[in-house]
Amino acid sequence: MAVSSPLPQKVDDLTLVFPADVRTLMPKHKDIPDAYPGMAKWIKFQQDWFYGGLEDVKFTPKEGINPKDAWRHLKAIQGSFQPKHEHKEAAIAYLASLWFEDVKYTCKR
Repeated sequence: MAVSSPLPQKVDDLTLVFPADVRTLMPKHKDIPDAYPGMAKWIKFQQDWFYGGLEDVKFTPKEGINPKDAWRHLKAIQGSFQPKHEHKEAAIAYLASLWFEDVKYTCKR
């Protein structure tokens, strides 16, 4: 299930609940650009999610993106203890920028 395209991968329920090996869901850290459109917004999204939790999340998906698959893909990465935090933050922010035009949410903190 390697990330060979910018499309979200289908994540089964077991992986979503116990996201032990998510490296195949993430681009390599060296392959994530240092800058991309909306970078600051998507890093803030990941940090708000990680440090405070999110409520009322509403995505505006880009054309051709299944928002449920994309959300489950990102949730599996976020829930894993495996990757280093910096890689997890970069991967979630970058993938979200590829898959969504925008996101609206309330941060729990």
